Amino acid sequence: MERLLVVMNAEAGTNDDDALGDALDVLSGHFEVEVAATAGPEELGVVLARRGERDVAVAGGDGSVHAVVNALHSRGELDGPAVGVIPLGTGNDLARCMGIPLEPVDAAQLLVAGRRCRIDVLVGDDDSLVVNAVHVGIGADAGRAAKPWKRFGKIGYVVGALLAGLTTPGDKIRVVADGAVLADGRHPVLQVGVGNGSRIGGGVELTPDADPTDGLADVIVSFSVGLLTRLLYGMRLRRGTQEERHDVHVTRAASVTLSGNGFCCDADGELSGPFTKRTWTVRRAALTLIAPSDTWEPQLAEDSPTS
Repeated sequence: MERLLVVMNAEAGTNDDDALGDALDVLSGHFEVEVAATAGPEELGVVLARRGERDVAVAGGDGSVHAVVNALHSRGELDGPAVGVIPLGTGNDLARCMGIPLEPVDAAQLLVAGRRCRIDVLVGDDDSLVVNAVHVGIGADAGRAAKPWKRFGKIGYVVGALLAGLTTPGDKIRVVADGAVLADGRHPVLQVGVGNGSRIGGGVELTPDADPTDGLADVIVSFSVGLLTRLLYGMRLRRGTQEERHDVHVTRAASVTLSGNGFCCDADGELSGPFTKRTWTVRRAALTLIAPSDTWEPQLAEDSPTS
C-alpha cells in the first residue's frame, strides 16, 4: 500500500473536522496515511524532514498550500513529491483554478485517482514562491481588512472588499513586465495583479485567462482610482470582464518588477510588506500537482520540467 502524508495547519480557523474525517476515510482505504497538524514553519519543517518518498496532501486553504510548497522549496525538495489539495480554506483559489473539487471527499477521491501535472510557480527576489497569485493595492488592502472576518467564511472577503473600496486611495507603483513599463510610478494605481492562476479572494477572476502551465504570468494593472471608476471596475471584476476597461492594462510576462514608496502584497492569501521593490519570475513546470485528468494537459508530470 502506498504511503501518504497529510499536512494541516493546526491554527487554521476554518478547518472542518467532520469533512476532513470523511476525506481521510476515503484516503485510508487506498493509502497508509499519516496526518500531521503543524503550528508554524518550524513544526512544518520537522514533519517534512521525515516525509521520505511520500507524496504530500495539504488539508487547508491557499495559505496552507503556500506554506508547504515554500517549505519544500527551502529544503531543496520542490521537485520531489507530488502535492495534492484537500480544500478546507476560506478562498481555495488554487483548487478553483485547477479544477480540484471543493468538497473534501471528492478531493480525496481525486487524490486516489492520482492524475498529476506540472505547474509553474512564481519565484520572488527573496527566493520565496507564489503558487497561485500575488496582488498589490485594493486586493491586498481588502485581504487585510477581511482578516478579522475570515472566521465567518467567504463573507469576510465581501466585508474586506467593501471596506477597502471605500478607503483605498491608490498607490504610486512602477510596474515593469519583461522590460515594458505598464505603470510609470507617477500616477496612482488601484490594483496590480500577477497571476500564475486565475482567481483570488474566493473565486474572483483577477486574471481570467491565466494558465499555470504556459511559462508566463498574467499581469493586470488597474488605474481605476476614482470613486465611480473603482465601483465600475469592481462590478467588472465580479463578472471577469475588467480587462475590457480602457483604464486597465494587461499583458503576459516571464518577469515582473514592482517598485514604489511602500506597498503591501497578498501572495496566495498571505499578507506581507511594506516593500519598496519586489520582482517575481516564472519558474516553469516546477511543481507536480495532483489535479483532474482533463486539466492543464500541456505539462503532464511525465514530462521533464524546464527551468
